[in-house]
Amino acid sequence: MNRETINLLRSAFLAGVCIGIAGFGYLAEKSIIGAVLFAFGLLTVVHYALKLYTGTAGFIKRGELGQLLLILAFNILGCLAVSLLVRCSPMPLQDTAQHILEGRLAVGPLRGGILAIGCGFIMTTAVTFARKGQNLPLLFGVPLFIMCGFPHCVADAFYYLCVPVSFLADNAIPVIVFYLSIVVGNFIGCNLYRIVMPDK
Repeated sequence: MNRETINLLRSAFLAGVCIGIAGFGYLAEKSIIGAVLFAFGLLTVVHYALKLYTGTAGFIKRGELGQLLLILAFNILGCLAVSLLVRCSPMPLQDTAQHILEGRLAVGPLRGGILAIGCGFIMTTAVTFARKGQNLPLLFGVPLFIMCGFPHCVADAFYYLCVPVSFLADNAIPVIVFYLSIVVGNFIGCNLYRIVMPDK
């Protein structure tokens, strides 16, 4: 494995950690305040130019899909690391995470995937502005997709990893199907500009 790949994986792992910490805050304060605080994770990712699935999917070039999936895998590993902190917390964070997951499963994979398009669209828009030093779209966009119930595949991975293991085991297949649907939905949303306006 060459140094470039190692650096990519480190960056993706740290991006997952950033989203995990932001998700931890949201589980602790599941309100508009928590949604606003979640923006810390995305601001950190953009500032340090870390590799996050939803911050990268809208900018990949032909032949880079494999790399994007690798980024997602290490984003999830970063989330896993932070989810261990949740299990040490005296706050009822696991119950909150399970409530989020139950709500996702109630929506179902088709509607969940469609809703995830909204999150991807917001993310690519926000990151495009942030790369030019304009962070307001990011500060508004993050609470927007959370309050709208648009799933973010990395944030959702963190929530799912915080849920009691017994619940995950009992619902493994529905969770996996739903998760794959939002990964695809996020990807479509991240590339909506390029799909609708390919000349730009």
